[in-house]
Amino acid sequence: MELIIQGLFIAFIVWFVVKRILPANGVKQITTEELRKELTRKDVQLVDVRTQGEFSGRKIKQAKNIPLHELKGHHNELSKDKEVIVICQSGMRSNKACGTLKKLGYSNITNVKGGMSAWRG
Repeated sequence: MELIIQGLFIAFIVWFVVKRILPANGVKQITTEELRKELTRKDVQLVDVRTQGEFSGRKIKQAKNIPLHELKGHHNELSKDKEVIVICQSGMRSNKACGTLKKLGYSNITNVKGGMSAWRG
């Protein structure tokens, strides 16, 4: 019985880690180099989901800062008619934010792999 409980616990941990790492369904993944090209378009909006402190330290000038924990309350500041590109420090929070936006009815969502850690600019 103890072995079964341990097995279930390990399976849960693996599921939890995989769920956090894998991109949300229907979300495009791009690199920071690809982001550079995307920022020249007028029909995209870049959202930085890092904290205000992180954002004030280093940011991309076109980015709108909506920290992840405030996203549900402030998502209406974004247009559902334009592509939403989401960035954070490493790509983990932005991936979670993409899933949140998907649930809120956004359909054209892109996550920046590697986040600001990979941004050279």
